[in-house]
Amino acid sequence: MTLEFKGVSKVVDGQVHISPTDLRLEKGTMNVLLGPTLSGKTSLMRLMAGLDVPNEGKVFWEGRDVTGMRVQDRKVAMVYQQFINYPSMTVYNNIASPLRLMGKTAAEIDAAVQKAADLMQLTPMLQRKPLELSGGQQQRCALARALVKDAGLVLLDEPLANLDYKLREELRVEIPKIFEEAGSIFVYATTEPEEALLLGGNTAAMWEGRVTQFDQTPTVYRQPIDATTARVFSDPPMNFLKVSKASGNIVFGDGQSVAAAGPLANLADGRYLAGFRPNHLEIISHSDGAMPFDTQLIVTELTGSETFIHLDHHGEKWVGLIHGIHDLDLGSALRVYLDPRHIYIFSEAGDLVAPASYALAA
Repeated sequence: MTLEFKGVSKVVDGQVHISPTDLRLEKGTMNVLLGPTLSGKTSLMRLMAGLDVPNEGKVFWEGRDVTGMRVQDRKVAMVYQQFINYPSMTVYNNIASPLRLMGKTAAEIDAAVQKAADLMQLTPMLQRKPLELSGGQQQRCALARALVKDAGLVLLDEPLANLDYKLREELRVEIPKIFEEAGSIFVYATTEPEEALLLGGNTAAMWEGRVTQFDQTPTVYRQPIDATTARVFSDPPMNFLKVSKASGNIVFGDGQSVAAAGPLANLADGRYLAGFRPNHLEIISHSDGAMPFDTQLIVTELTGSETFIHLDHHGEKWVGLIHGIHDLDLGSALRVYLDPRHIYIFSEAGDLVAPASYALAA
C-alpha cells in the first residue's frame, strides 16, 4: 500500500500553493507535515485526499492513477483542527455513522465501535452526547470515527491545536500507539517541531508550498539538507552567523576561530553561513572550547522553567533558550557561549555542507 505524488503541483488564481512535488508514503507509516502557517500543509493534504485536483502531475494509490478520483470513492479519513461531531447523536452513533453508510452489519458495527472506544478511552461515555464531553474527549470521538472507517489513508490536520497543554501531551503519546496496529498510511500536519519529534516516523519539512526535505524524523532534525529546513525544524528558528574558512580555520565575526577539523577539513576556503539552534546558546559555559560572543539583550520571555533571550549580535537577531529563570537587565551587554560541535555550516546559498558534529555522532 503506497501513496505517491509524481510532479504534483497546485496553483490557485495564479498563486502557487504547492510547487512540483515528488513524494512516496508507505503502508503503516506515520508521516508528519511540518511547517509554519501557509507553508502548504493543508493544500498537500487536500491533494492526497482527492478534495482538490492538481494542475500538473499524477497521484497514485497502490500503483493506480487516482488523480481525478473523487474523495467519496477513496478510502480516506480526515480529522481537522476544528473537530466535527454530530451533536444530536451519542458518542456510539457518532463513531458508528461511517460504518452504517458502508452497509456494515449491526454486529460488525458494534465490534468496531467497542474496539475504537476502548483504544480512545471512550467506553464509559458511549451513551453521552458530544456536548457533554470535554474538548479532549470530543476530539477523541472524532479520531475514533476516523479509525473505524478502516481507511488506507488517515489525514490529521493539526488535530490537537485547540486542546489544552495536558490533553495535547497525552494524545501526542497515544496517537502513534493507537494507529500502529491499523497498517494505514497516516499523515499528521503540525507547526510544532517538538510535536514532530514526539510523533517520530517520517517528516516532510514544508516552506512556501515546497517539501524541502522528506526522511526519517531524526535525520531531518539532525541533518537538515539546507538552511530553510533547519529553520522549519527549530523552535524558535535556527540562528545564523556569517563565517569564512581560511588557513585551515573557521573564522567567526567576533574574531574567534576554530580549527576546521572532521567534515570541515576538506571545505574550500571562502564564505559560509553558520547555523545553531537556540537551545545550544549558554550564558554560562558548560563545555571546554565554547566560543564567547558579545551581544546586547533586547527582550526576555519567561516560560516557567526556561527563559527565552532575544539578542542583537552586531545587527543579527538571535534567540537563545536558557534553562531556568534568569533576571537579566534589558538593553545590557550579555556574553553568550556556543560549543562549536553544535554548529552547522551552510553555503551562502543555504545548502548544507557540514552537519554539526553532535549530529553525526547521534
